[in-house]
Amino acid sequence: MRRVALLHGSHAHGSHGDAADASRLWRALALILVVMAGEIVAGVIAHSLALLSDAGHMLTDAGALGFSLLALRLAARPAAGALTFGFRRLEILSAQANGVTLLVVAGFVVFEAIRRLVEPPHVRAGLVLAVAIGGAVLNVAAAATLARADRSNLNIEGSFQHVLTDLYGFLGTALAAGVILIFGFQRADPIASLAIAALMIRSGWRLVWATGRIFLEAAPKELDPQEVGRALVAMPRVVEVHDLHVWEVASGFPALSAHILVAREADCHGARRDMEALLHERFGIDHTTLQVDHAGEELLEIAPAQGAEAGVERGPGGQPVSSEPGAPGGSAAR
Repeated sequence: MRRVALLHGSHAHGSHGDAADASRLWRALALILVVMAGEIVAGVIAHSLALLSDAGHMLTDAGALGFSLLALRLAARPAAGALTFGFRRLEILSAQANGVTLLVVAGFVVFEAIRRLVEPPHVRAGLVLAVAIGGAVLNVAAAATLARADRSNLNIEGSFQHVLTDLYGFLGTALAAGVILIFGFQRADPIASLAIAALMIRSGWRLVWATGRIFLEAAPKELDPQEVGRALVAMPRVVEVHDLHVWEVASGFPALSAHILVAREADCHGARRDMEALLHERFGIDHTTLQVDHAGEELLEIAPAQGAEAGVERGPGGQPVSSEPGAPGGSAAR
């Protein structure tokens, strides 16, 4: 009896790398929560929108880091059942959620900043400056922690962008507080908030765009499908390359499928092995599905059901094809 075995390949990162990245995410999360708590208290006392908006961003940071940790853990699970690629795309969902939350929070900050530009409240700039400097120091530590993680993973890159935007936000808030202390210009606080919002929009859009490309199954940015096709068709014994598809299952996990026609005298299996080696060495593509056939071979066609001949298999010339060798009207299908 013939059996069909469904083998699910494991494409998750190494367990050691995952554990190290998870440890860095936990440390960054702890630092973010400490800074967020201080900003909320100080922002309310000092009437500073810059601090409160950054605290709101910190809240999304904490959520993003928590979601990143969950996605990292689930993505490490082996593929099974209907999930033949496992949970790898949870990393991309997490990164896209990070990008969307950055855009949403930026919208609220812009709205409140415009309102405060019209009616600026009195800001206790000294307290704002002290909290901004302290927050910047802790944020540098969090950003440095995540910078050492695997940022080719869009999930981790999304968390890093959140934290990096906060660092810029602290610097802008400190600058605004200095302007208020020196010149008494209260509108410096909402202006700094608008600058923070602009950074949030930039980071958020980049994440949404990058994850959207993966969900649309576009080729990775560093891979040109035309160049891949030209490299394959230039190989010895290759006659034609068509139905070429290059896409990205998850960050750092490119995949390729193609139908290849080789010369009639060529060794199909040898040609396939050579092409797989080329794709690995030149383009870094390891997950490939190559259908290799000899050029000029006649393939079996199934004719549409018509009257009494419904279900009859037909060859390329339209003649009926019998499943039994030597039957009347039959021909061999190759």
